[in-house]
Amino acid sequence: MTPLLKGRDKGPAVVSADALRAHASELEDALASGDAQLPPEDVRQARAVLDKVAARTRHTGAHTVVALAGATGSGKSSLFNALVGTDVARTGARRPTTSTPTAAVWGASPAGELLDWLGVGSRHQVPSDGATALDGLVLLDLPDFDSREQANRLEAERLLEFVDVFVWITDPQKYADARLHDDYVAVMRHYDAVTLIVLNQADRLTPQQLAECKADLERLIQRDGLANARVLTTSATTGAGVSELRGRLADAVAGANAARARLDADVRTSADRLRTAVADRENPVADRATSALTDALARACGIPAVVDAVANDYRRNTVSAAGWPFTRWVARLRPDPLKRLRLDPGPGPAITEADIRGFRGRTSLPRATPAARAAVDLAARRLADAAAEGLPRRWAEAVAAAALPPQDLLADELDQAIIRTPLRERNPFWWQGLRVAQWLFAITAVLGLAWTLVQVFLGTGGLIQLPSVHVGPVALPLVLLVGGLLLGWLLALLARWFAGIGARRRAAAVDRRLRAAVSGVAEGLILGPVQDVLDRHRTTRTHLDAARASGR
Repeated sequence: MTPLLKGRDKGPAVVSADALRAHASELEDALASGDAQLPPEDVRQARAVLDKVAARTRHTGAHTVVALAGATGSGKSSLFNALVGTDVARTGARRPTTSTPTAAVWGASPAGELLDWLGVGSRHQVPSDGATALDGLVLLDLPDFDSREQANRLEAERLLEFVDVFVWITDPQKYADARLHDDYVAVMRHYDAVTLIVLNQADRLTPQQLAECKADLERLIQRDGLANARVLTTSATTGAGVSELRGRLADAVAGANAARARLDADVRTSADRLRTAVADRENPVADRATSALTDALARACGIPAVVDAVANDYRRNTVSAAGWPFTRWVARLRPDPLKRLRLDPGPGPAITEADIRGFRGRTSLPRATPAARAAVDLAARRLADAAAEGLPRRWAEAVAAAALPPQDLLADELDQAIIRTPLRERNPFWWQGLRVAQWLFAITAVLGLAWTLVQVFLGTGGLIQLPSVHVGPVALPLVLLVGGLLLGWLLALLARWFAGIGARRRAAAVDRRLRAAVSGVAEGLILGPVQDVLDRHRTTRTHLDAARASGR
């Protein structure tokens, strides 16, 4: 049951200043994290609520603002006069009878600054011989919310945004009016602690009719969402129920808590409205989608061409280092596969950060084909679709936008990632061993050749006599010549075989290294921004749920 309606011993449910500040802070944080993806009108209303919390908190003082609101002919002005004890508000048969709000103030504490903030000019100070239970009450008689005059309706709605306690006045003829229920009561689910429903003009009904009418009104109020609502019955003409209503207003004033309860309800209602624009969970970025995106980026930035160039470079350098000395110079005539692509030839970065910032188009890799770019877009969209599944439209659009960075920026970052990646490693130790062996075989062959030539051209004339040494039936110089050439050739073939194995291993290592660099680019330009949107969504939901939590 709503504490305001329990009786005079208790006032509105207690909302501490700390709880109100905490809820307002959570709502403000939710707006900060999700502003762009939340409905603009709801954001505007939430910011207006936060402004109102700040302003009303400054004007809280010892006053509680209670509004009598009702439809034309409900008798609220007469009830206002009955509560005040004198004819302050104008009543009569002409409609509308209330065109401007009127305030009645109880107690000696000045309320001028508060009423200035509320924009209420017509004021009445209720005389008092001493302290009363209503001291601190500021009672407003509002214009009719269904007035034929639009200005009157707008003024009533304006003040309803700022008052602390609502007293809805209705009568036996209009208690089921759709405007009262649909436009006002039904949107006040969090306001039951500061809401009273009054069925006025009870003198027009028999006791049985009054009981039936009251029960039906209570049913309608509960259907509207105020589950703890109770209905008071009054008659401004006979004075019936006025004393009980005055007691309820005294309850509202007693704790000086109604303003915070109303403001807290505003914050929670605003958070409720915004919460509909936030999903209950986020989808993690799938590993499969991430892998597909990396594959597409790798193809688009030419990694297969780079890996082939690395393999060719390894084979070229192997031949140059361990090939047959008599033919290895041919390998040096072939262009360097990596230099043709203007790529880093060493184990560390070949250029500085300043070079990277100041020079575009640093590699000679061919630009991505339209098909490759389309494959990247498709992979990015699939990743975004998976991450955005189940999110509201604005959040899903933010995820999709985050997953599609400008193509020029993406291409430039991929190019920089490739040029920063070392493509060569320390030369294998076996290159040096094969080089030494090849030179030994070459020297052996040259020695055998020289020995043979000396024997043929100089030995026959008796100019130089060299010893004649045979290995079996074959002369040693010929063995040295043929053996050196044959072993060098066989070692060159072995080096090429080793080069094939090493080239595949080097290409695989560089491929992993380049894909890691590409993954870093994907993380920085696509995955990171997508995750940022999801993190903001989670943060927004967390803050909104905290703002909606009961602070009682």
